[in-house]
Amino acid sequence: MQSQILNRKGGITTMLIIDSKDCENIDKALKKYKKKYEKSRTLNQLRARQAFTKPSVRRRTEVLKAVYRQQIQAGIIEI
Repeated sequence: MQSQILNRKGGITTMLIIDSKDCENIDKALKKYKKKYEKSRTLNQLRARQAFTKPSVRRRTEVLKAVYRQQIQAGIIEI
C-alpha cells in the first residue's frame, strides 16, 4: 500500500507503507519492505534524475529497447 504526500515544491511524493502484524518478525517486515521498494522502482527514478538526458536520446533508447524485444519475440535473437 502506498500513500501520497504533497511535498514543498508542489510535487507528489509516495511513501511505502508496510502493514505488519504485531506478532510478525522484524526480518519478515524488512523483507516485505525491500521487495515493495524494488517493485516501486524508486532507485531507478533517482538514478535517472541524477543527470539530464535529452528527450531525443531518451526516445532513441526506448526505440532500441522495443526493437530488441521484438527481435527476441520473433526468434531472431536468443537469450
